[in-house]
This record gives sequence, structure tokens and C-alpha cells, in this order.
Amino acid sequence: MFERLISYLDSVRARDPAPRSRWEILLYPGVWALAFHRLAHWLFEGELYFLARFVNHLARWLTAIDIHPGAKIGRNFFIDHGFTVIGETSEIGDNVTIYQCVTLGGTNPTSGVGGKRHPTLEDNVIIGAGAQIIGPITIGERARVGANAVVTDDVPEGATMIGLKARSTLVPAETWLREFIPYGTPCDEPCEPATDRVGALERELAEMKAQLAELRGERDAASARKSGTDS
Repeated sequence: MFERLISYLDSVRARDPAPRSRWEILLYPGVWALAFHRLAHWLFEGELYFLARFVNHLARWLTAIDIHPGAKIGRNFFIDHGFTVIGETSEIGDNVTIYQCVTLGGTNPTSGVGGKRHPTLEDNVIIGAGAQIIGPITIGERARVGANAVVTDDVPEGATMIGLKARSTLVPAETWLREFIPYGTPCDEPCEPATDRVGALERELAEMKAQLAELRGERDAASARKSGTDS
């Protein structure tokens, strides 16, 4: 058990350069929230629902992170900073990172039947700050969801989602292969169509300047020839 704890703390340190030691990581609200959730989920699985909810409410009061006792969470799950909500039927794989103010929210079926209502996050997913993942959708392995994105459809493996409503943006292979991208956002890549449009306009402007320079050269050459003829 001690070795598993050390491994977990080291996995957090690999994703967050701020802590100077493992002891500091033990003060993180996300670490405490996960520890409380392990207990709450064990009680929930044993159908001790009131006790599970009691632990859940205690954890929320202490950490400002609300993880429903029914949520299934894999190894090395890291919530950086906090203020996150994770719904009852959420499923989270291994080595998942979630930043602050994220919601793994559920739909409200008109049939009144609960069922699977919340997202599934596969292994190595990164969710940026303020993102909202809504409904019984699947976020594929190694996918990244950028800050403040709203995702309501399945996300393919390795995709990066941005915007409202989130859309996929292609990233280079060297970025996709990186083990970890802070906040799930490849900041050195153009993420907005407007950026591409500005680039196109700049290229058109350069072409127009070249054509204008060519026309001026032809005009000057014609003027020189005319001057020579007159003389």
C-alpha cells in the first residue's frame, strides 16, 4: 500500500512542477478528494449509500471537489487545484488529469430512467480548466480537451478538442506523442480558424505587394524607354 502511495505521488509530481516534495503533494485537495472517494466508493459498492454520501459531503466541504460515490476511477487520477464535479456514472481510466472547474455532467433522460448518464474518460486523457463534458459520451485514450471547451459528442482517440461547442483540431505527430500536455492544450499550435485566415490574408498581401512592385518596374522601364526615344 505504501509503495502504491509513493507511485501515485510520483505520478502527480511528473505532471506538476510546483511541489518541492511528496509531502507537499499530500496537502493537495485533489489528493484528499480522491482518498475520500476511495472510501465512499467502497461504501457505495457495499450498498451503504447514506454513509457513502456522508463521506462524499465531508470531502466536498473540505476540498471543494464533488465526486459522486458511484463514480469509477482508475489509477493515478489527478485533479489539479479543484472545484470539480464528477457525476455518479462517470468512469475514469488510468493516468487521467483534470484541471480546475471541470464538470463531468449527466443528461436528464425524459424516460426518468437513470442508467449511464455521465462521461467515460479513457486512459491518459487530459481535461483543461473550465471544460464541461456532458452526457454518456466517451473521451478516447490520450485525447485532450482544451480549457473552457464544451463537449457533448464522443471524442476519438488522440484528438484535441477546443471551443464552444468543442471541435477537433489536428496537431502534429510530435505533439500527439507527448506523454503529457498541461491543461490539454497545445499552446504552440494555431487553434482558431481565425489564425489560419490571418495567415492566408498575409500571404495574399505579400503576393499583391510583389505584383505591385513588378508593375512599377514595368512602368519605370517603359518611362525610361520613352525618354530615350524622345531624346
